[in-house]
Parts: sequence; C-alpha cells; structure tokens
Amino acid sequence: MEVHLLTRHGSMVMVLFLLVFCSWIPIEVMGRTGATIGNATVSSLSPRVLKIGVLFTLNSVIGRSAKAGVLAAIDDVNANKSILRSTKLEIMLHDTNCSGFLGTVEALQLMENEVVAAIGPQSSGIAHVISHVANELHVPLLSFATDPALVSLQYPYFIRTTPDDYFQMYAIADLVDHYRWREVIAIFVDDDNGRNGISVLGDALAKKRAKISYKAAFPPGAPMSNISDLLNQVNLMESRVYVLHVNPDSGLSIFALAKKIGMMTSGYVWIATDWLPSVLDSMEQVNTDTLNILQGVVALRHHTPDTDLKKSFISNLKSRKNNETAGFNSYAFYAYDSVWLAARALDTFLNEGGNISFSSDPKLQDTNSSMLHFSALRVFDGGDKFLQTILETNFTGVSGPVQFGMDKNLIHPAYDIMNIGGFGTRRIGYWSNYSGLSVTAPEILYLKPPNASASNQHLYSVIWPGETTVTPRGWVFPNNGKPLRIAVPNRVSYLEFVGKDKNPPGVKGYCIDVFEAAIKLLPYPVPTEYILYGHGDRNPSYDDLAYQVAQNNFDAVVGDITIVTNRTRIVDFTQPYMESGLVVVVPVKEIKSSPWSFLKPFTTKMWLVTGAFFLFVGAVVWILEHRHNEEFRGPPRKQIITVCWFSFSTMFFSHRENTVSALGRLVLLIWLWVVLIINSSYTASLTSILTVQQLSSQIEGIDSLISGTQPIGIQEGSFAKKYLTDELNIAPSRIVTLKNMEAYVDALERGPRNGGVVAIVDELPYIQLFMSNTNCKFRTVGQEFTKSGWGFAFQRDSPLAVDLSTAILQLSENGELQKIHDKWLLKRDCTAQLNVEDSNKLSLSSFWGLFLICGVACFLSLVVFFVRVFCQYTRFSPEPEQVDVEIQPRPPRRNLKSTSFKDLMEFVDTKEKEIKERLRNSKRRRSQSLDEQSSSSPS
Repeated sequence: MEVHLLTRHGSMVMVLFLLVFCSWIPIEVMGRTGATIGNATVSSLSPRVLKIGVLFTLNSVIGRSAKAGVLAAIDDVNANKSILRSTKLEIMLHDTNCSGFLGTVEALQLMENEVVAAIGPQSSGIAHVISHVANELHVPLLSFATDPALVSLQYPYFIRTTPDDYFQMYAIADLVDHYRWREVIAIFVDDDNGRNGISVLGDALAKKRAKISYKAAFPPGAPMSNISDLLNQVNLMESRVYVLHVNPDSGLSIFALAKKIGMMTSGYVWIATDWLPSVLDSMEQVNTDTLNILQGVVALRHHTPDTDLKKSFISNLKSRKNNETAGFNSYAFYAYDSVWLAARALDTFLNEGGNISFSSDPKLQDTNSSMLHFSALRVFDGGDKFLQTILETNFTGVSGPVQFGMDKNLIHPAYDIMNIGGFGTRRIGYWSNYSGLSVTAPEILYLKPPNASASNQHLYSVIWPGETTVTPRGWVFPNNGKPLRIAVPNRVSYLEFVGKDKNPPGVKGYCIDVFEAAIKLLPYPVPTEYILYGHGDRNPSYDDLAYQVAQNNFDAVVGDITIVTNRTRIVDFTQPYMESGLVVVVPVKEIKSSPWSFLKPFTTKMWLVTGAFFLFVGAVVWILEHRHNEEFRGPPRKQIITVCWFSFSTMFFSHRENTVSALGRLVLLIWLWVVLIINSSYTASLTSILTVQQLSSQIEGIDSLISGTQPIGIQEGSFAKKYLTDELNIAPSRIVTLKNMEAYVDALERGPRNGGVVAIVDELPYIQLFMSNTNCKFRTVGQEFTKSGWGFAFQRDSPLAVDLSTAILQLSENGELQKIHDKWLLKRDCTAQLNVEDSNKLSLSSFWGLFLICGVACFLSLVVFFVRVFCQYTRFSPEPEQVDVEIQPRPPRRNLKSTSFKDLMEFVDTKEKEIKERLRNSKRRRSQSLDEQSSSSPS
C-alpha cells in the first residue's frame, strides 16, 4: 500500500514534507556565488566551485565504503587537470542516520545548497520521496537505491548507478531452476526495497515454473525475538530453500538465529542477496565465528571486472588515512564512478556552452503571507540538458563499463555467485543477463554470441550446509506431525486394482502395491495416511477426486486414476505406471464346424484359378517333355491321364514322372514353389477357421458405435462418458452406466433388443481383467482409440510427484512392476484380436503375384519351345522310301505354306531324338551327293 501511495500521490507527499521542514530553512541564503539577476542566480561560464550533494547513512556497511569512494573520487577529479580545468568540485555531505524521516529532512536541506547533482541515497524509501523533489528542481539524482519500482518513466531525474535488483532476482530464479527446486521461502524486510524485490522474484520464478511458497516479512528494526519466531514458523513448512533479502547491517544476526534453531544443517539451502558479500567485503578479515554461522550459504555479489584500474583504486583506498572501514565493498567502486560520471558530464556540459544557473520556481513562492519560505529551493535551469549529458556519458570506471541503456539502467548487469565454506568464500560462477549462469567471466562472454540455453548453464560444485556437496532436494514433509493425506477411491468393482481392506493400512490392490514399492525407493521416509473416498455403494467420480486434491483437502490420490487433460490442469501426475486406453468389448460365441469347412480357406474364385493353373501347368510340362520323355508319350488316352495325374500330384509333391528338358524343369521348379506357398496358407487358414471363436455382433470398432444408434455401456465413475459425448458426439441418451462386472455380463448377454447394450467402452486394464474372469466369453474389437495411462495425482508443483516418477521408472527397469502386475492381474490371456469368418478366407488378391510369375514362366518356356520346333521343321525333309543312289538331287527346303497342319502335328509328335537323327542323315546324304557330282564332272 505504501508503494502505491508514493506512486499516485507523490506530489502530495513532497508538499507535505516541504510544509513541515521549510520553516527550518533560513530566509537569508548565504555563500552563493555569481551574479543575481531578478530571481535567477547565474554563475560565470567557468564557475570556480560546483557543488555535488552526497546523501548516505554514513555509519552503515554501504555508507562507510561509499563515503571513502566519494572522497577519493573528489580528490582525483580535482587533481586531474584534463577535466574541469579551472573548476573544483565540492561535496555537500549529509547523513540520513538510517531513518526515512531524518533522511528526508537531510535531503531537503541538501537541495537548499544549489547542488548540480546528488549522489545517493542508498535507501529506496528515501529515494522515492527525494525523486519527486529532484523532478521539481531538475537536479539529477545518482542513486544506489536498487528498488525495481524506481523506474525512469515516473522519476526521470532518478539515475541508478548500481545494478537494479530486477536483475538480481532473475539471477536467483535461474539459480533455483538450475538446481531444479520448485518452491522457495522469501525472508525479507518489509520496506520498499524488500517488498518490490521479492515481488520481482515471484514473477521471475513463475517463468521457471517455480514459486514463492511463503513470504516471511518482518518490519525494519524488528526485535530478534520476533525474527526468531518467524524462523521457527518457516522451519515447520515444506520448502527448505530460503532467499534472504535484508539490510546489510542486520543480516548476520538472522543467520546466527537460524544456526541456533538448527536451520544451517544438511538439507537446508540459503541464498543471500548482495547484502551479504557487501558485509564480508567490508571486513579486512572475516572472523571464524562469522564463517561458522555462514557455512554453505550461496550469495550474489555485484560483478566488477578484475582490472588494473580496480586494483590500483583498492590500493589507493587502503593507503588513505582516516578510513572508517577495514575493507571496501562494491559500493565504494560505484560511489567513485558516480562522482567521475558527474564530473565528466559537467565537463562536457560546460564545454558545449552550458551555464550553471538557478532560478526560483513560481510554484514555490510564498503566498498569503505564509511563514514557510519555499524560495530557498531553487530550480537548476540547465538540469534537462545536464541529465541528457549524464545519460550519454560513456567511460570505463573501476566498476567496469559505465554506460546507460534505453531503460536508464547500467548495461551488462552481472553478479558473482559466491559460496561460503571452510575458511572463506569462493566463486562458483557468474550470472549475467547476456548468457545466464556460467563459469566464464561475463566480459569474455560478451565477445561471443549470446547463449542462455539450459545446456549452457554451468556452475562449479557447491558446499551446502552440513558440509555436503550433494545438492539438497529443497523440501521436506512439513514438520507439523501430520502424515501425507492420500485419498484412495472406495471402489465396488475391479477390487484387484484398488479397494478396501480389513487389515492395515486399510487398502489393498495393484495400485497400492505399486505406490508402496515406489515409496520404498525414495531416499527419505514418507509418512502416509490412506483415506477412502466414496460411500462404498458405487464407484466415486475421479474428476471429483482430482478436484479435492487441488482444493488441498488431500495431498495425493493413489488409485486407478487416468491421466486426462482436464485433470492435468489442476493436479500434477507422476510417470504412468500402467498403460491404458479406451477399447470396445462385445460378446462372442462358438461356431460349430461344417462338413464343408475344408472349402472355407479359399474363396470360389481362388479355387477356380488354382484348379485351372494345375491343369495349365500340367499341359505346359507335357508339351515341353513330350518330345524328350518317354513317360509323356503314348496313346492319347494315356497322355491325358498323365497330364491330369501329374498336375494334381504336384500339390502333394508326389509326382513320379521325371522331367528331362531344361524348360520343363524350370517351369516345374517355379510351380512347386507356388504350390508350397498355397499349401502353407491353406493349412494356416483352415486351422484358424476350425478353432477360432466368431463374433456374434456386427460391431467392428468405435466407428461402428459412432454411426449406430444402439445403447453403449460404460463403467460408473469413468471418464469414458465425457469422452464419448464431448469428443465423439455420441448422444448421452445412448450411454448406459454399469456398476460392476456382473452388470457388464448381464448387459452384453441380453443385448440391445432385450434392454442390454450392444457393446461396452472401457479402459483396457479393466477389460482385460473382465475377459479373464469371464473365461473369454467377450472380446475386444478394433484398436484402442485413446492412448493414456494411470498415474498418482499430487497437488500442483509437488516435488514428490517428480521423485515418485523416478521411482516408478526404477520399478519398471528392475522388473518389480511386472511382478506386481502378475501377482494381481495375470489370470488368462484373452487379448488376441478376433476376425470375422470371411476375413479368414484367402482370396485371389493375395496370390495373383505368384500365379503371374508362374504363368509368365510357362509362356516364355512355350515360346522358346515352339521357336525351336519351327526352326527344326523348316530344315526337315521326310525320309524317302526308295533312294536312287545314282541320282540323288538336293531336297528342297520345306515350304510352310504348302504344309498341312496334320504334317506339323506329326512333326511335333515325333520324338526329338528321331528328328535330330533324320536331320543328321539328311545332311550326310547331301554332302555325299555333292562329292559324287564333283568327281563325275569332266576335268
């Protein structure tokens, strides 16, 4: 509420403070330099002295280091002749005394001195108020306040010269995500800086799917007894990851209380913001007692590059006299660079012709004879231009690059991640908004392309509280004596999965055994209390069970609860321990064997084509073998019988005729291969037909149910009803709720005509058990039309869900999950899918490729055969009955046109051996005749 008041009514707050304190401001303002013209005070072009205000709590961890940095910077600037040559800087140092009230008074008195810029304050509460004054007087405010709510749009003259806590909170969120923690407890001071910083942390964690489970706030200056009570309270909670965002001056006492309570032991995680390194760096040497209470703490420190300039500055600080601190933290660097930022900007401002002048604000003039003298507060006329000059200034200081982005924040915010252990602190990595977590310095990563992917996030090992390097899991069961409240569905059917038991723990079943086995694998004890949900007269609604967990009435649900979309929106599930999906189950009956069952394996067309090919192949083999093989010769009647016998005897590989021709053997080899495949297929199909049970329903799957109008049965309490009506648009009037297994059997046996159902839609595990218990009288048809599983449900973001998922995977890998399944559910396997009788018949479409191969082989063999026959026939001449030895003319070649078909058939019927013998004799006679003619011719 305070933040909103400061934001919406900032002007009113400013005026209130002016009314109260301006009466303290003297009317006569002494010590001004320059000429006064009217209401304006104008300095010369090169003023001899320029005043810069400094506003800190000097006696504080931040103030002591910042004061040393400011004083060193003033000396260095005034000694440097290359900047502000004839002008000296003078600081107006005011102490806020760690009080918002006094700090505001000091700030108003500071503005009376006509300062051109103000450095500070460190307090975000004071910065909110003074920013309104800076806006009105046009004085740039170079502040160390890290409150993310101090944005440039509302406060244009507010310039943050340290990293914004916005980035620090995102660094913590990345750290939490890196170690896979999902909940943290934030302990913080209830002021502007604390509230707004933790608010940003909550947003950053939400982006990592984590959250702040509890915000433990305490007021500034709270007594140690109140903080002790607060720590005891959070110690009873589940989360063991604490983010401590407090003031540097009181933070160590909180760790001392935590150690006293026992919260700095193994299992705890403490993440401190930049306040803790600021405290430790301010000590010349951290004493042993302090280190003992901080063992295992992880903290974030402003990253400043290790440069020669930084080392020289630290050496210079330590050599200065009258230092109020033995060590120097990062605020000394930022204070030093803030003074140099103002000096460089002033030098540029004056070189570009800027004038240092102040004028009265008409809105602050005395009215109605008021006793308050507002005229003491004067407006810096060149403030607008000077502000832009500051924002455009770019140089490298002891803290690193000093340059502002579009949001008026320093570019490249980065943090060192420190771990306190042993005898000191060590750096385990870095964080930057450029590449996230890394073990490489940010200034090196800036030279490479940004890569903030999860695989690129690395840190060195951490020594956690309890001197262990094992990463704490970050949570425990609440230390309030209460076990985990586990809801168990009080089922009335399928009690093998989960049900009530008379013996402890009061529940039993497959799901309970899986859960108990998984719990035993966890590296920590889990106290449990099983609570039956439901009245026991009907199955409870599983959607209601999930809702009860989401409402924190139960911590978890253990049972046969299906992982579906609407439930995952409100609870977290473990890894599925049982695969599931909706299936359709229908009744079956035995079909008695027919005397003609042996004809059923093939369709009619298949039988006809097969028989025709037997005869065709027999004829082809006879043609190819007839001229070569005596077994394929003889009277026509004998040859016909031989062809038929040979054809069908190949079915049983019992043919006794040998093939001698190469073409005949080729055709027979291919045909025997075809016959082998047909025989095997026929045997398998006939076996299936004679042994299989046939469906008595025409339902073939979920599509048949969607297109039909008959009633469908579902299990009471199942999500199947919602799925069928919402997803598949099946009319609710068709849905029949069935209570138990006996109701399943009765509804399926009666059928839709007698008040039953045509089919039942349920999850596969139930159906497998149902079919097993009914001796496979019912079977599933079609495929599973949903894919899901059963898991254990927990409240959102419960870390136990993640650990149990790992345990379930271990059960699956070591075989224990299967053993539990066999113990409760393995009875009889009825999962084989059934086919309708017609689907067992083998049609021609399954074998046309074989017949094609065989037919092509026969055709090619016949072509080759007849080509050879015609070639022989053209060269063949019949053997003459009487041969005249003296006169033997050369027989002419046979004219095919003058040849009768009878002659051709006679030639084909002649044995191959005789034809070849006649051709050889004919050739020999022609040779002898030619020799005789040549010898009888005159010489």
